[in-house]
Amino acid sequence: MKLKYLFPIILLFISFQSIAQKRKEIPPEAPKLIIGIVVEDMRYDYLYRFWDNFGEGGFRKLIDEGTFCQNANYNYLLTQTAPGFATIAAGCAPEVHGIVSDKWYQRLQNLNSFSVFDDKVKTIGIANDIYPYSPSKLLTTTFTDELKLFNNGKSKVIGISFKPEAAILSTGHLANGAYWFDDVSGNWITSSYYCDSLPFWVNNFNEKRFPDIYIQREWLPMLAMENYRAGTVKGLSKNVGFDSENKFAKKISGFMKKDSEFAILKATPFGITLTKDFAISAILDEQLGMDEYTDFISIGFASTSRVSQSCGPNSIELEDLYIRLDGELEHFLQFIDENFGKHNVLVYLTSDHGTAYNPSELQENKIPSGEFNSERAIMLLGTYLNAVYDKGKWITAYNNKQIYLNHRLIEDSQLKISDVQDVVAQFMIQFSGVANAITGTTMEQTNFQTGVFAKMQNSFNQKRSGDIILNLEPGWIEQGDYLTTANSANKYDTHVPLIWYGWKIKRSKNKETIYMEDIAPTISNFLNIPFPNGSSGKVIEGLD
Repeated sequence: MKLKYLFPIILLFISFQSIAQKRKEIPPEAPKLIIGIVVEDMRYDYLYRFWDNFGEGGFRKLIDEGTFCQNANYNYLLTQTAPGFATIAAGCAPEVHGIVSDKWYQRLQNLNSFSVFDDKVKTIGIANDIYPYSPSKLLTTTFTDELKLFNNGKSKVIGISFKPEAAILSTGHLANGAYWFDDVSGNWITSSYYCDSLPFWVNNFNEKRFPDIYIQREWLPMLAMENYRAGTVKGLSKNVGFDSENKFAKKISGFMKKDSEFAILKATPFGITLTKDFAISAILDEQLGMDEYTDFISIGFASTSRVSQSCGPNSIELEDLYIRLDGELEHFLQFIDENFGKHNVLVYLTSDHGTAYNPSELQENKIPSGEFNSERAIMLLGTYLNAVYDKGKWITAYNNKQIYLNHRLIEDSQLKISDVQDVVAQFMIQFSGVANAITGTTMEQTNFQTGVFAKMQNSFNQKRSGDIILNLEPGWIEQGDYLTTANSANKYDTHVPLIWYGWKIKRSKNKETIYMEDIAPTISNFLNIPFPNGSSGKVIEGLD
């Protein structure tokens, strides 16, 4: 055949191949798999602070090829892990879904209760029944609950995180499985709420004993010190498990606690690797995204939280951890693209909350800040109430800026609860670092629309919250075994990244104000299913 006749045929073949490839990449009506990635304690500004040291296939790929919501915020006071994961999944604030904090005081039982504790279930995967957890305290449905109700349970839903509250609350009441890490055995475990025994693939993963390998390693810097963007070095504090010397190299095996030797992995990049690899196993072995029904997996990366609290936002350790996380994200996205094609998978990446700067660093720079000593404040409050009302146990509990009063003693003393609440609030406002003290009665009787009181009200649930809720001044944190933490309504705690990637998501930047309760209704709208039954969020426009 002459070349002049062959050339058009070659062009036609190339065009046909190109058209076929484009047809193959046309997104389906609904994504085959939805992946929720939540990086704990990730401030919004970390993306720009660490950008120069990120590779091309992780955070940069998500932002360059997806929709980056640049003004996404939590809209409540008590920014903690459990409320964050519940808000993302349920599409409403803690006042509605009921997960007001990681722990709260239960008056009838007279005890502090963990957000996912459930004594009606048993631990599966270890001999000791020390983790009886379930989503029973979550008062609303999640978008995955609505998805499974909509298609009669045909979709599969899996939650994974080192923390049980993250794995459980992100996947709702109808999840097929939620798995978290056991510090003692180094195994991934679950509870009888989900199954009677661990699935074969989980046992198989546990038998490979990756944690035994990781705790023998040393965490060394990836880059030369001069190439890090972070300005200071903070050695990990003793409560994490490493020595307190102000140096980068972290020898893991020398600082293990016998009763929980694998807990140290939560403060290293190896915890990120272990979580990612376990998530990949879940996707493959549970055959997620393999049929016509949309499946969901939540992946919570918890190591960023422990290192943030122990080293602070300006530490080289934290930057190194995020560089390594970026590499793990690149590997994970390659796995998704190769096994599904990104047009078949919807990914969102966000955080459960941000974090404050280390108050001592702010003070060194002449910026007002400090640490509120809650134990001392509550002790003085008790002494004051004894002087005003007579001796008695007027305070039953204090937890996460919430003061719980002894209602029985108040009623027996023929006092009005609202009056005692007012006295306590006026006393607490006098402490350095306390910006606001508002009573539960005020929360019940007033509808705040804007400002910090509205955010405090969004954290208030009448059955579970304290009689008085405190708000600290900007830059202040509660004193504890950490350099810094979250748990405020300030922007450094509430403003977090939100990136959408894959499926029909277009390449863009969204500068509109978005609240985290908008994620669930947005996904529900994509899937044409009912919104979660307590949802108050709106659909995010312009993603597809």
